[in-house]
Amino acid sequence: MPNSNSKLHRNHRVGQEAGRWELVSRSLQSAQHCLEEQDFGTAYAHYLLVLNLAPELKTSVKETFQFTLFKWAEELDSLARIQDLFNCYEQALELYPNDEVICNSMGEHLFRMGFRDEAAGYFHKAVKLNPDFTDAKENFYRVANWLVERWHFIMLNDGKRNLTYLKAIENTVRSGCKSVLDIGTGTGILSMFAKKAGASYVYACELSKTMYELARDVVAANNMEREIKLLHLKSLDIEIPKDIPERVSLVVTETVDAGLFGEGIVESLIHAWEHLLLQPK
Repeated sequence: MPNSNSKLHRNHRVGQEAGRWELVSRSLQSAQHCLEEQDFGTAYAHYLLVLNLAPELKTSVKETFQFTLFKWAEELDSLARIQDLFNCYEQALELYPNDEVICNSMGEHLFRMGFRDEAAGYFHKAVKLNPDFTDAKENFYRVANWLVERWHFIMLNDGKRNLTYLKAIENTVRSGCKSVLDIGTGTGILSMFAKKAGASYVYACELSKTMYELARDVVAANNMEREIKLLHLKSLDIEIPKDIPERVSLVVTETVDAGLFGEGIVESLIHAWEHLLLQPK
């Protein structure tokens, strides 16, 4: 009897496997037929079914799946079915989370729709996945030109300014301020000055997703990713002890310019003084 039951289970599994592959085969044929008829939406649905039933086929159908996705996305875009378009890309990235071509394409759609910060994130991920991917690099540089204000480049190349900041931070840290918060860190340069000056704890917040990612890269390139805690937050949203363990003894920032009030820096500094900075005794 046990042998009979075992044989039944084995036959059942074999039958299930045969049924699975029959469905996969039919879906592949249907997808190909739909592509020939330029019915990209139905073809895309068939490929989703295939990839969910047979994940082992991901490599072999990858290029055709990408082609189908991009064609269907173009149709959805032309029909202003934006949510459906995003849903398709989310499904595709669940199947191919480390595919630089799909990430880049998603970024292109986001950029055309005006979501430049989000687009930069996808372009950045595509470049990270494949540093030699020319299209993604060009797209990332293009969107960065929209998002990174010109004064960032001017300041970073102002040697006198940088030296003045470095000396001021060094003097303050060496006088006893050992925990530092950098508001609007940008590239992270002031945070790195603080760490090099000897600060024990350095926290940096940046609201822009693009600048936050850039700061992460710069800090990592200088081997300080474990010494500087970067927060993708507005300074007004920082909470103790959720985001930083305790009040800091020094706040540094360089968000003051001609747009003083538009930047909200006054509110940020008041918040830092009241909630994040140690009060003098």
